[in-house]
Amino acid sequence: MQLPTFCNETYLDFTDENTVHNFQRSLDYVKSQLGKTYPCVVGGEKIETGDLLTSINPSEKSEVIGKVHKADQALASRAIEEANKAFESWKRVPAEDRARYLFSATAEMRRRKNEFSSWMVYEVGKSWAEADADTAEAIDFMDFYAREAIRYSKTQELTPSPLPSEFNQMFYIPLGVGVVIPPWNFPLAIMVGMTMAAVAAGNTVVLKPSSDTPIIGAKFMELLESVSLPPGVVNFLPGSGGRIGDYLVSHPKTRFISFTGSREIGLHINELASKTAPGQIWIKRVVAEMGGKDTIVVDSSADLEDAASGIVAAAFGFSGQKCSACSRAVLVEDIYEQVLEKVTQKTKALRVGPTVDVNNFMGPVASKSAFDSIMEYVEIGKGEGTVVAGGEAMPEAGDGYFIQPTVVAGVDPKARIAQEEIFGPVLAVIKADNFDHALDIANNTEYGLTGAVYSKNREHLERARIDFHVGNLYINRKCTGALVDVHPFGGFNMSGTDSKAGGRDYLMLFLQAKTVAEKF
Repeated sequence: MQLPTFCNETYLDFTDENTVHNFQRSLDYVKSQLGKTYPCVVGGEKIETGDLLTSINPSEKSEVIGKVHKADQALASRAIEEANKAFESWKRVPAEDRARYLFSATAEMRRRKNEFSSWMVYEVGKSWAEADADTAEAIDFMDFYAREAIRYSKTQELTPSPLPSEFNQMFYIPLGVGVVIPPWNFPLAIMVGMTMAAVAAGNTVVLKPSSDTPIIGAKFMELLESVSLPPGVVNFLPGSGGRIGDYLVSHPKTRFISFTGSREIGLHINELASKTAPGQIWIKRVVAEMGGKDTIVVDSSADLEDAASGIVAAAFGFSGQKCSACSRAVLVEDIYEQVLEKVTQKTKALRVGPTVDVNNFMGPVASKSAFDSIMEYVEIGKGEGTVVAGGEAMPEAGDGYFIQPTVVAGVDPKARIAQEEIFGPVLAVIKADNFDHALDIANNTEYGLTGAVYSKNREHLERARIDFHVGNLYINRKCTGALVDVHPFGGFNMSGTDSKAGGRDYLMLFLQAKTVAEKF
């Protein structure tokens, strides 16, 4: 199977009038589809439970995006059984054949790229550019993991050291049934990546979408059905974590759990998975990405304008609702005031409002619970530093969950807003005595996901390469925007299991090695 070299999906240029016109048409089409109801899908059967979960537009709280039927534990048990049944045949499908399903899904999503992006504008409040990047990453994940499945399947051609009179092989086989629990903040890209990596490797999946973004999950499930993915390979099961999430994780036939979300829930899942259920015959594998408290360090040799632009883009893109977002800027003392002034000015210039308007850089936060939590941290920040930009809710922006992009200066490195994950548009600015002190501050949290250093000092950059303890370090660029097969993504410490999504090791997490020796 000859394939062209993998290439990342190109982002759209929203300064082009035709691009804007085409995207607006997709927004109009999606708006005409709002309010529909979507079933659970188990073993290919569409099931209506009558227990509905409603998804609303965070930019316009009165607007219903859609409703999904929620599963109970009985249906969750059935989904595991159907996935287990499908696994018996799916694991025998050659990798190249499995890959073709992913290539078909990739092509279909590429054709409907603006449509999927438009759903994210409505359901989670992403700006046009952020939504387009999310869909592009979903496309990249499927395209890349399909190729990786083929590559891993070829490793059976590589044998260990030969032994006279024996033929020895080592090859990779899938694990079994997995539970995939994706987040709401990258409701397409991360969901697609987690699900289809497992599927490409020969596993079957029970997908429990986020309760904040279930409609995007339902639309992805429709896409998989359109490319005739066999029934039971992916089962779609909306529902609450307490009602079905814990049950799925604890089920004895669950072989692995792939999770992206908060530290608290990730640790809870890891604890549940570590307990052996009656009838369980394996140690469950947990693949977890659990957030961060990410820092951009700037020293006196840096391009200060570039650094300030990178800080603002990484702090406030998608309202700071990224595990990779810059939530702390650590500035060495001699350039602290200059960079703080630039960051403050650039933050105040950001346009905030409903993201159906292409001119709005920042939209709402995703939900009432997010809004309430972030505003609590804003108030905490007012007591822990000086608010130099933002600091208030924005009811004037519309009937949504709008918060001003907020910069808090003079923050102590151990303050709550410098240590706790806020997951919103709040940036703590911290002064460091020198570069060594700045690195110490950067490493002083329990997380270790992303970070960045702006500097022209080679000694400082080499120090950061070794001593800045994060899974993804960026030099002279912002700490968000990882690309598939370019920046394999995953972090240290309480940021998770360093899974390196979008990297060439990732499929190994859903495979196990088998050695066969035949004596002649």
